[in-house]
Amino acid sequence: MLASISPLGERARNNLWWLTVGAYALSSTAAGAAAGAMAGLIGKVLIGRSPHTAALYASMALACLAAAGWDAGGRALPPRRQVNEDWLASYRGWIYGAGFGAQLGAGVTTVITTALVPLTFALALGLADPAPAALTGASFGLVRALPVLALYRVTTPEKLRRVHVRMQGAAGTARALAMASALIVGGFLLTDAVLST
Repeated sequence: MLASISPLGERARNNLWWLTVGAYALSSTAAGAAAGAMAGLIGKVLIGRSPHTAALYASMALACLAAAGWDAGGRALPPRRQVNEDWLASYRGWIYGAGFGAQLGAGVTTVITTALVPLTFALALGLADPAPAALTGASFGLVRALPVLALYRVTTPEKLRRVHVRMQGAAGTARALAMASALIVGGFLLTDAVLST
């Protein structure tokens, strides 16, 4: 799906690449913020007014460890659906850009290739406050949209093929960074758990 939002593809569909990408990034960020705020609100209801306890920090640290372990196995999480590629021929670029972005920014409506996706929203839930949880979700949505910028010079099929090769070559590094991120955050949370006892 990502490869279809390139200058090459957008030109073939008589759309402006920057407009499609702008709608995509904005929508992904907004959907992430909404999902994060929802998780924070649910956390506020479930956890209550004083969420900063050793047990909560320890459980969030365990979630980080589980996410790193899942990613070490290299398996995708459900759902296994992609965004609807029929939209490319049916709608203007900014419309399918916004639609694709919203689905990706919400995190759990399309293919999930790393356990950092549900972990992000589990941690937002643990914040038990919609405002910082929304900021967490917005950051997630924006970062999830940024890879589309790797396509900004794709104006020929050969350039598109080269981008695909580079992205496939970087998959192992991305997985390692995801695992390291989960472990680092888990380490901080475990430290908080120990210090708050």
